[in-house]
Amino acid sequence: MGGREAGGRELGGRSVTDAGTPRRASTLEHWESYWKGHADLDRTYSTGGRLSREIQADGDVRDQRVLEVGAGSGRDLLALARAGAIGIVLDYSPASLELVRAQAARLGVTVHLVRADALAMPFRDGALDVVFHQGLLEHFRDPLPLLRENARVTRRGGRVVVDVPQTFHLYTVMKNTLILFNAWFAGWETQFTPGALERCCRAAGLDVRRTYGEFLVPGLWYRVVRELLKRGAGWSLPLDPEGPRAWRAAWDGMRAALLRTRLGLHLAHVIGTVGEKP
Repeated sequence: MGGREAGGRELGGRSVTDAGTPRRASTLEHWESYWKGHADLDRTYSTGGRLSREIQADGDVRDQRVLEVGAGSGRDLLALARAGAIGIVLDYSPASLELVRAQAARLGVTVHLVRADALAMPFRDGALDVVFHQGLLEHFRDPLPLLRENARVTRRGGRVVVDVPQTFHLYTVMKNTLILFNAWFAGWETQFTPGALERCCRAAGLDVRRTYGEFLVPGLWYRVVRELLKRGAGWSLPLDPEGPRAWRAAWDGMRAALLRTRLGLHLAHVIGTVGEKP
């Protein structure tokens, strides 16, 4: 996660509009604090390899130049590098880049680390085969400059994969409530419907190849209780509790079938669009 707040200068945890009205923003300080406090990735929720799977679903990534923008822990990019991709990470958070560097060293894979502005990336036009990000676009009040910059550095026929929170979910209600009280860990973010995300990608000059989704597993209530117990009592419940195998398999099958429908995408926790540069 990274990039910078577009459409206003940063002032602590807020940006300031041209009219001088303060509004909440996602800032470097938020992400430095977050990743310094979540350096133990074994105790931090991940994407479950979602981005790596979606990118590899479209073909072999061996020797392809793959960039993750606003990488956070970089776990998906590292998985792609282990599959043979030429992995590049761009973030503006030193804590995030250090976390990726340490993980790459532990896994014995090579990744190229770049500290830069996501809206002005230091790559020539069409330099990359795949550009992707997760947990990034929602922190920009105007998403188009970021998506256009993604498209600029992607070659013709290359892909841009954009992964964001989905609007119609209980997580969105909780998040917006915390933002209202200035208690959200990232300062500010928004969310997208499948249609809105697809329109943004098309407006940036990308052809929409497909849109996917994923449910929140384990569920929100379990995650909230787990966090409260960790902070209040020092108890550490499992990240992902194991239930009976048959029960879990049935739920996984039902969720997978639902996500193949447009309705399922509107119920998902996160959605992503795979765009192709024409």
